[in-house]
Formats: sequence, structure tokens, C-alpha cells
Amino acid sequence: MNRFQRLAVATTTATFVLIAVGGLVRATDSGLGCPDWPRCFGKLTPPPNLHAWIEHSHRLVAAVVIVLVALTLVVAWTTRQSKIIRWASVGALLMVLAQAILGAIVVWAKLDSESVTLHLATALALVALMELIAFRSRWAAEAPRERRPRPFARLAMVGAGLTYAQMLVGSTVTGHEAGLAYPIHVLIPDLSFSTAQIQFAHRVLAILVGAVVIATWLVARRTQRAHPTITRLAGYAAGLIVVQIALGIANVVDRLSALTVVPHLAVGSLLWGTMFALVLHADRFGDAVERDRTEPAPVATRTAKESLTTYFLLTKPRIIELLLITTVPTMFIAKRGVPSPWLVLTTLFGGSLSAASANVINCYLDRDIDSAMRRTRRRPLPAHRVAPEDALRFGLVLGVAGFVWLWATVNLLSASLATAAILFYVFVYTIGLKRRSTQNIVIGGAAGAVPVLVGWAAVTGRIELPALVLFAIIFYWTPPHFWALSLRYREDYEAAGVPMLPVVRGPIETSHQILYYTLLLVAVTLLMYPAGQMGMIYLIAAVGLGGVFVWRAVGLWRDVSGQRAIRLFSFSNQYLALLFLAMAVDAVIHVQG
Repeated sequence: MNRFQRLAVATTTATFVLIAVGGLVRATDSGLGCPDWPRCFGKLTPPPNLHAWIEHSHRLVAAVVIVLVALTLVVAWTTRQSKIIRWASVGALLMVLAQAILGAIVVWAKLDSESVTLHLATALALVALMELIAFRSRWAAEAPRERRPRPFARLAMVGAGLTYAQMLVGSTVTGHEAGLAYPIHVLIPDLSFSTAQIQFAHRVLAILVGAVVIATWLVARRTQRAHPTITRLAGYAAGLIVVQIALGIANVVDRLSALTVVPHLAVGSLLWGTMFALVLHADRFGDAVERDRTEPAPVATRTAKESLTTYFLLTKPRIIELLLITTVPTMFIAKRGVPSPWLVLTTLFGGSLSAASANVINCYLDRDIDSAMRRTRRRPLPAHRVAPEDALRFGLVLGVAGFVWLWATVNLLSASLATAAILFYVFVYTIGLKRRSTQNIVIGGAAGAVPVLVGWAAVTGRIELPALVLFAIIFYWTPPHFWALSLRYREDYEAAGVPMLPVVRGPIETSHQILYYTLLLVAVTLLMYPAGQMGMIYLIAAVGLGGVFVWRAVGLWRDVSGQRAIRLFSFSNQYLALLFLAMAVDAVIHVQG
């Protein structure tokens, strides 16, 4: 390691120390220990006061970091480092100066939550930039060539991005004094309070970050054995996330003691730095995926209209119709009348973005399956009308946009639920179950039931018993609906190697399971009558539509044919639409009556 590399590592380490000391400042309520800036009570040295000295130590460490970053810039240019290092060092200096200004704003704004969170966001970005400088000083950029997709690097990027977001949400928790919004044993609190919403989002995101980081480690062990540094970094990250979650629990148990709060921030920062280092190593050294030489390269669309059509088809618009069928009636029931048109439109738009995100990422992950099935081989990815990397980016952008939109226009609970549905659909169903279990659609169907929870939360700000019954209705509706389709296209799934129930257990057993789940579905729909305080309109519709569904399922049991299966599939769509329409009509008429 040469002198410049040691300097870059020292500057990165000092930035980590700066973040940890900042955590000590917040944990001890010393943010205004020096109420003015840059002086402390009008002097260069603080008075003999513990809070003043803690805050002053943070400023001293910040000054050291500024000097180190400036020295990194000078050495980078005088020793003629690579272009990316020189300009990254310029960016680092600008960033650390902005960080100092933000520190002053934090004091002047009397610890305003938004300014504190932005202060942390800049510090974490500075860590990443210094890691990039240190990494590139050791390993130069690869020679220009055709880059092949690196799935593991993308997985690491997702983990790093979620970790960064979690750090900022954690800062928001502290800024809004939401750390003790509700006890640790409460899974879903009363989310009518903003502090509970923020804390709930923090806990949900912690679970998601933990799942992705652990998954990254497991994938690294399986696919990156030729690169020990990558597997070690992934292992470090997995260990840090376990410690981080344990410290988060300790924070609540110890009622935000500085003994747990400071390590919580420090370990979180180390986790972020480790994940970003993993991204750098995976992108530089990780195994590339060779493109099948027999597979033609994707052909770019020629016109704007063709391009829009292609990306629109990627979202699987017919599946998004489920959002319209279930979310709007749910909002009528939650309101016990007609909800605000603006709230309905904003909820549908944000929910559509989230559903589209899940569908696009599913298309990306299942493009090999889609190309092997006659029913799906004309979709944009297997037909090579869009590059896989572009589709993945499109899906990720839609997911982020859906979360931001719902949080900004509806509420945080709806945004969190919609995003959780994306992650469940992608990681649990598409990656975890679809290619491994006959129960894939049973468990994975839970993702399609989340829109009713989003609609209910949009109106009430919380999840109540009727919303859970609505969730159960869609959950039990999904298996007979999708198994009927898979009966019709059993050969396709068999050719693609997907263990759908008709492929593994045969058509007769599948028809039996369809009938069993249909009976369960009808029973659950009747629960909505007392749970949702529904009237006779709904009860008559539930009994009548349920009777027809059972009759058609019995017919399929007696005669398992592709024609009967596709008829049952088509009716299941009509059944769900009419059932939820009856709910909405009943809710409006019941209130008016």
C-alpha cells in the first residue's frame, strides 16, 4: 500500500469516526451544547460543560476530516492519479465543505429534523466517495470493453441502496423523537400517529435490509467462491446486520440509552461502508454472466411509440387491473361511503407504480422461463425488444417512484405496504418459491392481496379487521384462479421446468385442490358480512357468486379439460370484480339508508 492509498484509507476511517461522534452528540442531547457556530459561547474553546465539550469534539473531528480530504485532493493531483480519482477527490472536498455548512445550519436551525438527516446523508455519501478513491487507487478501472451483466453486483447494489435508505429513515426516527413510539413486541401499532408511522417504516425496512443482506451473503457463498474478498465482505455485512438489529431492539429496551444508540449508528455506518465496498469489488471482480451465443442481442425500438408500448407491456397491465378491481371498493368500505376522488386517484396511481415495478422485475427474473413458454414468449424480454438491464432499471425506478408518491400524497403506511408487496413478490415468490415449490402460488399470492391493505390504510391510516378479511378473500381466490390457468398451459410450465401443481401432482389432483380452495374462499367471503358490517346486497352477491364458482369448480373436477379450466379462469376474474363491486354498492347504500 503506497502513501496515497494509506491517506485515502485514513480519511475514510476519520469520516467513520466523525459519524460515530455525531451519534454521541445526538444520543447525549448535546447538539446545542455550543449554541452558536463556529464558536462556542462566543469563544474558540468551550466552557467546562460536558455537553459543550461533546459538541466541540464533533467539530474538531470534522476539522480533521476537512484537512485530510483537502490533503487527498492535493496529493491526487500532484502525484497524477487517474482521472476518476482526481475528480472524485474534488467532489469529496466539495462534499465535506457542504457537510460543514450543513453542520452550521443544524445548529442555527436548532436541530431541525430535515437538516440533521441531510447532514447524515452527506456524511454517508462522503464515506462512499472516499471508499471509491481508495479502491481505484489500488485497482485501476477496467479497460473499455463490452460490459456483461453481473447479477451479483446488482444484488449488492440493491442491498447497499436499502442500507442507505434505512440509515436516513433511522435519522428521521431520532429527529421526530419516534424511537419509543410503541413497544418492541407490538407488530402493527396504531398508525394514526406520525411518530408510529415513522418507527413502523424503520422496523419494516430493517427487516427488508436484513433479508437482502443475508441473501447477498448466501448468494456470494454459492457464486463468488473464486473471489474470497467478496465472500468475506458479504459475510461481514451479514454479521453487522445481525448486530445492528440486536442494537435496535436494545435501543427500545434500554429506552434510548447512549450506550446502545451510539453503537447502533456506528454499526449502521460500518454496514453501509461494507456494502458499498462489496459493490465496488463485485462490479470489478464478480463473475460475469456469459450471454448465450445463440441468443440474438436485444433490438432497440425504432420509434417513441414503439418504445412506450414495449415498456408498458413489461408492466403486465392486465395484472394491474386487480388493483382497480379491489382497491377502489376497499376504500368505499373503509370510508363507509364515497372517499375523496383525489385520494382514490393518488392511491391508484401510486399503487399502480408499485404493482408495475413488481411485474417488471418479475419479467426480468423470469425471462428464461418466458422464452420457453408459448404463452409468454412474445413478451418484450424474450422477444428481445428491450435489454434486460434496461428493464431492471425501469422496474427499480417504478418501485422507488411508487413509494415516494404514496408517502407524499397518501401516507407512510400505504407506501410501506406497497413496497413490502414488491419485495415479497420478487424475493419470496419469484426468487424463492416459483422454481422450487408446488405451493408457490399459494404463498406468493399474498403479494396480490396487499392492494386492499393499501386502500384501507389510505383512508383510515391503519389496518383493521375488515381489511384483513379482504386480504384473506384475495389470498384464497388466487390458487383456484391461477391453478385453472396452469391446467390449461400445463405443457408450457413443464417445458419451462416450473413445478406448478398440475405438472407435479397431475390435473386430477389440481382440480380437487381448486374445489377445496373455492369452498374456503366462499366461506371467507361470508365472514365479511359481520366483520365489515355489510348488508343484504353483499350477502346475496357473496352467496350467489360463490355458488356459481363452486358449481364451475365441481364441473372441472368431473371433467378436467383445458377448455373447462380456461372458462373457470375467466369466470374467476368476473367473480372477483362483481364481488368487490357488490361491497362498494352495499357500503354506499347502507350508509345512505
